[in-house]
Order: sequence, then C-alpha cells, then structure tokens
Amino acid sequence: MKLALAAWAAPVALMCGSVIADPPAAAGASVARQFAAGTWIDLTHPFDSQTIYWPTEPGFQFEPGANGPTAKGYYYAANRFATAEHGGTHLDAPRHFAAGKHTADQIEPERLVGEAAVIDVTAKCEANPVYEATVDDLVAWEMRHGRQLLDVIVLVRTGWAARWSDRERYLGTAAKGPDAVKALRFPGLAPDAAKWLVEHRRVKAVGIDTASIDHGPSTLFGTHVTLCSANVPIFENVASLERLPEQGAFIAALPMKIAGGSGGPLRIVARLP
Repeated sequence: MKLALAAWAAPVALMCGSVIADPPAAAGASVARQFAAGTWIDLTHPFDSQTIYWPTEPGFQFEPGANGPTAKGYYYAANRFATAEHGGTHLDAPRHFAAGKHTADQIEPERLVGEAAVIDVTAKCEANPVYEATVDDLVAWEMRHGRQLLDVIVLVRTGWAARWSDRERYLGTAAKGPDAVKALRFPGLAPDAAKWLVEHRRVKAVGIDTASIDHGPSTLFGTHVTLCSANVPIFENVASLERLPEQGAFIAALPMKIAGGSGGPLRIVARLP
C-alpha cells in the first residue's frame, strides 16, 4: 500500500503545482548543458620536435606516413611516433617511484578529474629559481579560501610554463646527457609539503608547471617518493596555469592508458567556473 501511495503522489504533486526535484534524466541533461556551456582551457604542451624531455631522453620522435590522396580518390594519413613515458606534459604513475603501487592503467579515473586548487608561488620562484613550495604556501591557500585541501587536484603554479620555448631557461641548462642532470635548475614542491598533504589532507593528484615535482637540484626525489608511495598521481610540465583561478576550475587529466606503465603522455584540460 505504501508503494502504491508513493507512485500516486508524484504525478498528483505535479498536477497541483507542487515543487519537486527534477527527474533524474532532466537533472542529468541540465548538468550536461551547464558543462558544455563552460570555457575550456587546454593545459597541455604540444608534442613535437621541440617538446622538452629529461636530458637523458631523446625526445619525441614523429615519422610522417605516405600521407595524401589515394588511388580511390579519398585522402588518407597515418603517422608513427615514439616517446619516453616521461616528457612533455605527462603523468607520473605511482609506480614511477614506489614498487607495487599503481601503474598508469591502474589509477582510478576519479583521481584524474575534479576541482583544481592552484597554489601560486610565482613571485617566490622568480626570486629563487630553485624554490620549493612549502607547507606554509599550502596553508596560506587554505586561509585565503576558508577551506582545506580535500578531494582536490593540487596544481603548483611556478610561472615556469612561460619559459617553455627556451629549453635553457626552462630546465636551467640546454645540455643533454647524464652530465646535464646536475645542472638542472627549476622550482618544485618540497618533500615535507608532500608529506603534509598525504598525512594531513586528502588530495586526488598533484601537478606542476615544471619538468619535475621535485625541484631541479634534487638527487633523492623525496617528493616523488612520498606522493607515489601514497598512490597519488603526479602531473608534470602542465601549461597555462596562469589562466586558472585559485579555486573552482574543473580538471580532466587523461593519460595514455599504458598497461604496466610508470607514466605516459597526458592531455589535461580545465573548465572554468
């Protein structure tokens, strides 16, 4: 009897002009329309011959096919490419620095989408090119916005993306090979800040607009180890963070799903509120 009454009550409420919740289909359509109407920002550097990779990697290799019109009258193009997992705008899967943690294909999709919390340390990085964003920088964001860093994708904005076209200014050196690694100079996230995030907050992922979440001079890569050990994905060489507000943007960061991969090329976009 109760079920019958419930089934009867909804149409009666509609006829009587009562305000009731949108049916599920209508609510879904409303969300879809709202999402489609937003402004989308591409946070991805293109992959080409100028894409910046770690000094020990050869870079992005692109081989054009025999592209053009066919004997049957239609145009056809098919190319080949080869790349290291870690270069350009890319994912560091937790397995990159933590044995037994998630590989690229094992990362839960919900970790790759969500609200962005942009930690702007550009002024400090301009004064110190090897600056490491600190716990104080993270807490300052929370104080400004009256909320904790929970269920967000933390993006550290250093301003380094503006240097992308100049390899020497971006990495601190234009040299390549193993000897060039010790000359790397760029900002990062401090290991103790990463430790604070995984022990005292709950973040989906962490990204940065430099070549590594650990700053250039790092030799122990403590930030990588801490985040990866907690199964937190990392996004590196993120572009255009200056176009995002400190809070409210929606991020979708979808890497190539490489089975067993320690990372891979990443297409990351943001929808502005």
